Formats: sequence, C-alpha cells, structure tokens
Amino acid sequence: MSRPAMEMASLSGSPASNQEKRVAFKVGDKVVYPHHGAAVIEGTDTITMPDGAKNKYFVLRMTHGDLMLKVPQDKAEEIGMRYPISKEDVEDVFEVLAKKDVREPTNWSRRFKNHQEKLKSGDVYQVAEVVRNLALRDADKGLSAGEKSMFVKARQVLVSELAFALNISEDTALDRLNKTLA
Repeated sequence: MSRPAMEMASLSGSPASNQEKRVAFKVGDKVVYPHHGAAVIEGTDTITMPDGAKNKYFVLRMTHGDLMLKVPQDKAEEIGMRYPISKEDVEDVFEVLAKKDVREPTNWSRRFKNHQEKLKSGDVYQVAEVVRNLALRDADKGLSAGEKSMFVKARQVLVSELAFALNISEDTALDRLNKTLA
C-alpha cells in the first residue's frame, strides 16, 4: 500500500489502521532531532548509493547555528525524529525541571552514562531530567568538563524545543528555563 493510501486508510478507521502508523513528515514541518534539537524540514534530497540504490532524505535546518542535516526518510522515526511537544505539554516539562529531590548515582561514570542514555532517547521529559540534574549538581558541587559540555548541549536541545512549542525566541525560552531551575 502506498504511503498516502496508508495515511488515508488509517485516518478513516479502516482495517489498515491496525497496521503500523507512520508519521508523514513534510517540507516546512517543525521537528525535533534528538541529538541537535529543533529543526525545520527545508526540503528533500535523493542520493544514489554506490550500489545504485536511491535513498530519500529529509534536509533539516537546525534552529541554532548553521547546521544542516540529512536524515533518511525511511529511518526518521527510528532515529527519533518527531514533532515538538504541544504548548500544553510544556507545563509538564517545567514540573520535571522544578523537582528538587532527585536521586542519581554518586558514581560519575554511571551518572554520565545514565544521562547519555536519556539524551539519546530524544524524549523531552528525559532531556529535561538531565538538564535539571546537571543544573542541581552544578549549583551544589560543580560539574566536570564532560558534564559541563553535556549540560550545555542538553540545555540547547531543550530550549530549542521549548521555543518551538511556545512560539517564543530561544533567548526567552532560556530565560524561562533558568528561572525554573533557580
């Protein structure tokens, strides 16, 4: 079944809706890419591989910096690309950020690995946990160079998504994030 037919079938509630539902990203959509944060799908590209196979890619323009990414269309969801959270979900994210009684491993390498796994997930609530945990640790004991780098990256990913969700600038989103963490 072609992709458009599958989308239409799943919307109509027909038996096809029991099949795997695929998100239909399109040019112009705002999305979140787990490792870099918020982006806009600028276009598509087809690349011919050495074996002659043609692969289709989404071309993403990240909201911060000059970074452009190409994401294989057939792997976008598997990689973790998704639509940003809704405005309603933002308050839940801020509740996660505001929580102060946090338990985390005292062992640096275990704590670092846990945070890496959460960031890799691309889940906004897990990213918020990492930002909160590192902010609390920074205020209490300071961060190692590796944790500082992780904190900056996680905070940027979270801020970029909050800016999309609230339709505000990244600076305004960062201010709101910092106030919640204070």
